[in-house]
Amino acid sequence: MLSATVRDHLDGAARAWLDRALAQAAAEGPTAAWEADFAAAGRHCGRGGEVTDAARVLLLTAARPDVPTLTRLYTHGTAAERRAVLLSLPHLGPGADALPLVEDALRTNDTRLVAAAVGPYAARHLDAHGWRQAVLKCLFTGVPLDAVAEWPARARGDAELARMLTDYARERTAAGRDVPADLIRLLASASPTTPEEP
Repeated sequence: MLSATVRDHLDGAARAWLDRALAQAAAEGPTAAWEADFAAAGRHCGRGGEVTDAARVLLLTAARPDVPTLTRLYTHGTAAERRAVLLSLPHLGPGADALPLVEDALRTNDTRLVAAAVGPYAARHLDAHGWRQAVLKCLFTGVPLDAVAEWPARARGDAELARMLTDYARERTAAGRDVPADLIRLLASASPTTPEEP
């Protein structure tokens, strides 16, 4: 459970702060008072990193903000706050309405934002074209393929993805650059037959 995992990494004062913040977020729902705690989580639950991300996701899950609130938190937030908004999407179930946040993150070169953007929410809601572009963005920026949720199922037998990957592999080879191992793994899944070495 995410809550138990976070608490295991916090000292007593931080646990007490988080318990108070979660209770307030749950009681007040979509009102703005809990948003200060969302921003302050880094000071109380660590200076960034996975524990702070998880604490912010817990706050968002407790508050259940609507998409306009999520959009505002993302738009005006720090990179860490934006990442937490993206990580919270699978827990909040906003349907496809939050896709613009994922699409914005995928336009950045911040690898931690890109990795957060290609989680279960993206796997569920990105259309085929958007998902292919997201996977290529990961290859371009060095985000590990394993960060892409459900990639084996979505890539399987995708001839258009196989074509795009083959073109990219040829470009890298022509430029004297190595073909990433993740590209070869993805191409093996996307190709209807076992691909030749690029």
